[in-house]
Amino acid sequence: MSFLNKLNRYKSFDFKNYFDNVDDEMILSSIEKKELNPFDFLNLLSPKAQSHLEKMAQKAHEITVANFGYTISLYLPIYVSNYCSSDCLYCGFSKKNKIHRKKLTLEEVEIEASEIAKTGIKHILFLTGESRKITPLEYLCDVTKILKKYFSLVAIEVFPMSEEDYKTLFKAGVDELTVYQEVYDKSLYHSVHVSGEKSNYEYRLDTPQRGAKAGFRGINIGTLFGIGDIQKEAFFSGLHASYLSNKYLECGIGLSIPRINDAEGDFKPNTILDDATFVQIMCAYRLFLPRADINISTRESAQFRDNLLNICATKFSAGSKTEVGGYTKAKTEPQFEISDKRESSDVIQRIQELGYEPVYKNWENI
Repeated sequence: MSFLNKLNRYKSFDFKNYFDNVDDEMILSSIEKKELNPFDFLNLLSPKAQSHLEKMAQKAHEITVANFGYTISLYLPIYVSNYCSSDCLYCGFSKKNKIHRKKLTLEEVEIEASEIAKTGIKHILFLTGESRKITPLEYLCDVTKILKKYFSLVAIEVFPMSEEDYKTLFKAGVDELTVYQEVYDKSLYHSVHVSGEKSNYEYRLDTPQRGAKAGFRGINIGTLFGIGDIQKEAFFSGLHASYLSNKYLECGIGLSIPRINDAEGDFKPNTILDDATFVQIMCAYRLFLPRADINISTRESAQFRDNLLNICATKFSAGSKTEVGGYTKAKTEPQFEISDKRESSDVIQRIQELGYEPVYKNWENI
């Protein structure tokens, strides 16, 4: 059974009517529960739940400390290619954009890795545009082997692949997979993914499951807020994470909450996720999924990220560059504009000032 079957159960669900009938008693009951069902999760995502945001945040903080302690895991992204064969309206790497395209040579990957390693952070996420032709499986394996010399945990965010290809990458040293559905609403998905391999909705939806079956020890998913209805997208993203957590018990599941930022192509968001609703969604995720990692990237401002640390975030990128070759000789446009422009050392210092322990390394192959 795939997640699509579960998703289809909500095809005719009247979200507006449900939210109109949510009351304070339902919300408070859901906050106090130890194990939440999907309807409790919906209660916490309802617009009316914002009046209980402080109580949600307190509970989310308690659950996070109980499961993760006062720690925050750190990682850095490395972009190795920005070639793409898909036309996605919101993305700076879209094939229609007239940007400088570059793919790092293996020698350049090593130079970038060596520079990033100076931060002391041992978790690396490497990303490409979605082009099988330019960045084939063999290249991805070679990049992985180089990164493994410098980092204990290597994650990928590349084009969706088959289970067999993921098994090959797992053997090469990849530990985790990040893949965002971008938008769960199928009609909206096709409207923003105009052409190319990424326009295959079902194949992308089943990508996390193929990664889990291939042996990756961690899967990170999310929806890109700004395309679809905010509450619906948050619900489906959390439901997807719950499905994966229950089906693949040996695999750690994480959630990101990315908002659309400025990029080439000048895509204007269809919906706006304000800060209060962002916090509400993050807290709802935590109450629904107590042991899921919640990742906050440098898309968010420094002050906002620092505030989220004291609620229920567990993973931060720090000192990120979204250009190919960005840590040494950046000559390409970024995939999106980052908001927290602090160097990794400044982020680490702030984490410590707030009473948390930065985790540089939480995994080692033996």
